Amino acid sequence: MSTESKSERAYRLIRGRIDAGEYMPGYRLVLAPIAAELDMSVVPVREAIRRLEAEQLVTFERNVGAQVSLVKETEYLHTMQTLALVEGSATGLAAPFITKDQITRARAVNETMRESLEAFDPTRFTELNLEFHAVLFETCPNPHILDLVHRGWNRMKVLRNSSFSFVPGRASESVEEHERILQLIEQGASPLDIELAARAHRTATLDAVLAHSEELKHPVSAA
Repeated sequence: MSTESKSERAYRLIRGRIDAGEYMPGYRLVLAPIAAELDMSVVPVREAIRRLEAEQLVTFERNVGAQVSLVKETEYLHTMQTLALVEGSATGLAAPFITKDQITRARAVNETMRESLEAFDPTRFTELNLEFHAVLFETCPNPHILDLVHRGWNRMKVLRNSSFSFVPGRASESVEEHERILQLIEQGASPLDIELAARAHRTATLDAVLAHSEELKHPVSAA
């Protein structure tokens, strides 16, 4: 049985922390501390970082060094658009199989989200958001679509820890939209209607983030 190389170990550690959101976009990857943690020289760590650079997860800048790639707006846009399509489809397909217990569980999570608005923590809210949606899409009978949903959520973790950090006002709207989706499922609405509601819910967050970005680029002067 072959032994895992030091470079592979370093790669797995760094990649895992990027995927988990522990190393956020812009985070500086200093070789020496990582090497010390893994009890190895900086050489295999440097090799791992080059591999991550080839995967466009890490960038190297002069006088700065290696850092986790900053979010590209187009990448965020494309990921959110794709997630809206596949998650909407998964939710619509899953709807006929969602039980009353699952609806109760989803509603309880949504109520926790509502209560959290008072002392708002974007990261925690996003965790609860995934928990809510997972209750609805995990019963999707199409494993290929479900795999795409999981990939989309994992990609979002790398791109942006929480969209709600940028548009906190969107959080309360999101909670109300969650309740609307649950009501549609309870009422036995068609899978297409549920799919469209779930898709619109996702694109509403995308639209809010893009509008916020535009405001930052072209701030309106105070009168």
